[in-house]
Amino acid sequence: MSALDPFDEGFFVGVIVGEGHFGGDGRQPQVTLRMHTRHEALFRWLMERFPRTKLYGPYHHGGRSYYQWMARGRALVEDVLPVLEARVVGELDGHAASRLREMTERYADVIARERARARLAE
Repeated sequence: MSALDPFDEGFFVGVIVGEGHFGGDGRQPQVTLRMHTRHEALFRWLMERFPRTKLYGPYHHGGRSYYQWMARGRALVEDVLPVLEARVVGELDGHAASRLREMTERYADVIARERARARLAE
């Protein structure tokens, strides 16, 4: 992933704070964004800036049509988390900062292992 310019970084953080989900599947952490298919251009924008993430969909069921973007593994730890950890602060959005902190604390061992792997690969 190349460095984000200030606009891209701010836009990304705003979208994730407003619409994203910080969680995991019990084994690994993930940041997820699910939105209506009318936002396809936004998902393409995300994929251009974070190419190691995944885009799923479009899905159509229950009267809903949506895409789902996910950052896990190396993409999460090396590309997405550094941006979020630097910019999602309690002074701006306490709820989002708390959700991010809870995810990183719950999966601290997984994140630490992935960061160690990345350092070894350098």
